[in-house]
Formats: sequence, structure tokens, C-alpha cells
Amino acid sequence: QVELVESGGGLVQAGGSLRLSCAASGGTFSRYAMAWLRQAPGKEREFVASIRWSDGGTYYADSVKGRFTISRDNARNTVYLQLNNLKPEDTAVYYCAARLFQVFDTLYRVRPKDYPYWGQGTQVTVSS
Repeated sequence: QVELVESGGGLVQAGGSLRLSCAASGGTFSRYAMAWLRQAPGKEREFVASIRWSDGGTYYADSVKGRFTISRDNARNTVYLQLNNLKPEDTAVYYCAARLFQVFDTLYRVRPKDYPYWGQGTQVTVSS
């Protein structure tokens, strides 16, 4: 049973930084793609970034490209999201998600329904 546990959210001023962590267990994660998605109040959940665990390939939403960085630590089975130059519009609950990466698959899967495994979420609040 795949389990994902996020941590690292908090309150930060605009222009500040945070690092989110997602501890993964219960799977052979070298076969997985991991992602971060977020949901702001009154809005739909949206894709932020994804990473292919096997080789570290990444993909980002245009809204965060150049400001956020997704990475993974194989030894710790942990995925990170470094958030820099935060803006008030980045305020949301951030979710870690996972899916098996199939043969001939693509990292460009951005729909929440593409990911069967989810963490509980961590709140990020950016004040202006």
C-alpha cells in the first residue's frame, strides 16, 4: 500500500522560500512518477510539477517554472518541492501524488485523476 506523507508547509512573506517534503513508502518507487499538485480555496486542484523517479526527469507548470524545483532523494524515498520567490497566488494546499510510470509513458500527465495515490496535503500561505 503506497503511503505519502507531506510536510514543510507554513506561512511565509511574498518573495520568501519554503521546502516541502513527501516521504513515500509501500512501493518500488523507481517505477513511479511523483508529482506535486495544489488547490487554492474555491479553485480546482492544479498540477505544479512532476518527476520521474528512475532518472530524475522533470516537468513544470508554466506558472512555477523558474521558481519551483522538484527533486528526489533515492536513499530516503523522499520527494521535495523547493518553492522560491513565492507569490500570494501560490497560497494553496499542496499535495504529493504518485502513479506508476508505464512503458512509453509521459511525464506530461497533469490531471489529478492521473494519480491514484495521494498524501494528506500541507498548507502554504504567502502573505503580501
